[in-house]
Amino acid sequence: MAQEISTTETIKGGEFLIRETKAEDVFIPEEWNEEQLMIAQTCRDFLEQEVYPNLDRIDAQEEGLMQSILDKAGELGLLGISIPEVYGGFGKDFVTGMLATENLGAGHSFSVAYAAHTGIGTLPILYYGNNAQKDKYVPKLSTGEWKSAYCLTEPGSGSDANAAKTKAVLSADGKNYILNGQKMWITNGGFADVYIVFAKIDSDENLSAFIVERSFPGISLNPEEHKMGIKGSSTRQVFFNDCIVPVENLLSERGNGFKIAVNILNLGRIKLAGAAIGGSKRISTQSIAYANERQQFGRPISKYGAIRYKLAEQAIRIYACEAAIFRCSRNMEDAISTLIASGMEEGKAKLKGVEQFAVEAAILKVDGSEVLDYVADEGVQIYGGMGYSAEAPMDRAYRDARINRIFEGTNEINRMLAVDMMLKKAMKGDLDLMGPATKVASELMQIPDMSNVSEGFFDADKKAIADFKKAVLLVAGSAVQKLMMELAKEQEVLMNIADMLIDLYVSESVQLRVEKLAGIKGNEACKEQIEMMRVYLYDAADRINKAGKDAITSFAEGDEQRMLLMGLKRFTKMPSMNVKESRRTIAAKLIKENKYCY
Repeated sequence: MAQEISTTETIKGGEFLIRETKAEDVFIPEEWNEEQLMIAQTCRDFLEQEVYPNLDRIDAQEEGLMQSILDKAGELGLLGISIPEVYGGFGKDFVTGMLATENLGAGHSFSVAYAAHTGIGTLPILYYGNNAQKDKYVPKLSTGEWKSAYCLTEPGSGSDANAAKTKAVLSADGKNYILNGQKMWITNGGFADVYIVFAKIDSDENLSAFIVERSFPGISLNPEEHKMGIKGSSTRQVFFNDCIVPVENLLSERGNGFKIAVNILNLGRIKLAGAAIGGSKRISTQSIAYANERQQFGRPISKYGAIRYKLAEQAIRIYACEAAIFRCSRNMEDAISTLIASGMEEGKAKLKGVEQFAVEAAILKVDGSEVLDYVADEGVQIYGGMGYSAEAPMDRAYRDARINRIFEGTNEINRMLAVDMMLKKAMKGDLDLMGPATKVASELMQIPDMSNVSEGFFDADKKAIADFKKAVLLVAGSAVQKLMMELAKEQEVLMNIADMLIDLYVSESVQLRVEKLAGIKGNEACKEQIEMMRVYLYDAADRINKAGKDAITSFAEGDEQRMLLMGLKRFTKMPSMNVKESRRTIAAKLIKENKYCY
């Protein structure tokens, strides 16, 4: 088994692969305090009152409507939840900010505008700005008096952000930078008062970042983009033609823009996952309510096994991903607190704390967006013909969900990033992967130990997680050893390993969540949650096996391949279980409550 963490020793990013976490050391969403629950309710009430009644008007991009809704959010303090009180915010911790993000995540195009403003539009100034910049901009951004946008992507640079062509040249008198270039897919672009713009000064190799006000001369916009979904989100191309930017609006140091972009995207990724789960919960509730209401063959369709499977599977995936999101959010918060206690300035500590868990942020971005896609797709199917009608809610939910696998780095890029960052941590000595991988490889030569009889209620589940870790270490370690420097070119293998990592992280997170919850409430009170966790692990074992098999057969042959496949089979073997009955138990609770209730 992996080494246990003591409560005094905080886990580092990526260490979930080689160490065991105790259930009491994770944060679970069932632990929200009264104030946090009030914030969550305020967010839900806001959507009910200001967003849902206006969805068609928002999608039609009625002039001034999105700005007015953001203004109302600002009046309630929803734009400044994580902004320090000195700048007009509430100064709440990262976990509380994530809770707000999740609960506002079901707001369709509004959620996109909100996330862009409060995240990538505001945080670069809050975390990288000097005191004068923060004093000037952050209070107005925290109240919504000014709206913000983030200008990184260009026609020729999407995933390869540092290939941007926008240029900045110092004026002859040294007082201004002259910006020239084009940015595209700019969320909030049509109404933003402040743009965070990335450009290269002269012929620098790396980007720099600038705070550009809408009122500066030389800015022009293309018309609104026509999009598949999130139609109410303002998305424009922004052009800078000899745009004059005062030198004091250079954000951070020259050449630091790429680092700013990467670190802010780490934050954006976990927040996107949170918002996606908020959206998923609403779709789940709508699916359950419709299944209870829709009659076929003389009874509600919620009585039928095929529908119950869908309702249960929606809930299982939501619950597991949510467990991982808030486990990671607390890990980030703990890292931030440790850094502040050591004397680091708060803004830098927040970035560094989040950066430590960049692997997990990439994993969560992928899983959260793919859970939302699954839940929305099954929502359409549960609604049947009405699911395809623009008169019913699944039409908008389905179209709006799709962008999330592209936003904040495509899921393909994030999969490869997760593995790449993990391997880089190992090469730097921050993470000992080769030691445990070598140990797992040597274990293949030994006769399996059958003496480990489970005694505790969750022992078999924890053994499955420990074996999943061995499976990932076996495949990843063998791939590194075999392919070495060529591994970076073998994107299919990297994607296989990433899928194994994702399933491992989410499996462990949901197991820890349920174990901790059962420790608080007792096993009987957590019957459905235990079933959700065990179905998730049961299915994850097969997915890990398939991804591992695809990887192994890509780089190994003969006896080596047979040995690796034998080990993989050993580490992904699960006892049989009646998943039909488990899903029926989960669905019965959802149907009785007439909503997503976990």
